[in-house]
Amino acid sequence: MGRVGLWTGSLEGVPPAGIPDLLGELDEQGWGSLWFGEAVGREAFTAAQLYLGATRRMAIGTGIANIYGRDASAAGAAARTIEAMHPGRFVLGLGVSHAPLVERHRGHNYGRPLSAMREYLDALDRTQPMAVGEDTMPPVVLAALGPKMLELSRDRTAGAHPYLTLPEHTARAREILGGTGEDGPALVVEHAAVVAAGVEDDDELWRSRARDHLNIYTGLPNYRNSWTRQGFDESDYVRGGSDRLKSAMVTRGVEATRARVQEHLDAGASTVLVQVLGDNILVPPIEDWRHAYEGLLA
Repeated sequence: MGRVGLWTGSLEGVPPAGIPDLLGELDEQGWGSLWFGEAVGREAFTAAQLYLGATRRMAIGTGIANIYGRDASAAGAAARTIEAMHPGRFVLGLGVSHAPLVERHRGHNYGRPLSAMREYLDALDRTQPMAVGEDTMPPVVLAALGPKMLELSRDRTAGAHPYLTLPEHTARAREILGGTGEDGPALVVEHAAVVAAGVEDDDELWRSRARDHLNIYTGLPNYRNSWTRQGFDESDYVRGGSDRLKSAMVTRGVEATRARVQEHLDAGASTVLVQVLGDNILVPPIEDWRHAYEGLLA
């Protein structure tokens, strides 16, 4: 997957016909991988196949596929098909999502996260290849924030995919997972950044994009609990986040982002996924991606 990749939710604002040109440029730039979420838009496995078909080199990861979106049998079958079509380029990230999305949007009962994930992995392990040429499962990682889910990631999968975390969390996660960023279980860390030209001198540009990014997450208990473990408190959880939370979770400018990526790598991350924040979550930040490429990869 490389040491630096991208995470984005913006591709759901692009019709399928427009995906090849858009992702073709990212592929040529040299990003190691591209990850995306599953909330209320595209279904994760069909989206992964769309994105893999539009690229030739970089890995595609689900960050994450919601375990309430399909049973383990369907997930295992779909994962094997994708792996057979694009060997070595697909990573299946699984997660328990959040109670509002699971109960209101999908109509399921939201179980205890650790138990639900353990039971899902048990069922996934019981699946068998049923189609010719589809014997291989891709690597599986878990959306893991707390120590128990990180331990489950270590014991049952190829690693973990934390989201909205600090380098200090990365260091603790690496201690739990064991090994190092080079030879241990995968620790694929997301980090958000505003890298638009001139953002270093434009406080409102950075602040507005950071506020829009954090707005939904500050209302979700899973992230609030994670941030509390990382040293924040209720005063930081106003919608859109306090200035302290914004500054911690969203870097400002390419230089600050490069430094934060290195901090995560030094703390034990195997891959850091930069989520470049644009004006609108459904509009790919193409120019900002180019700016990030020039500053982080070129």
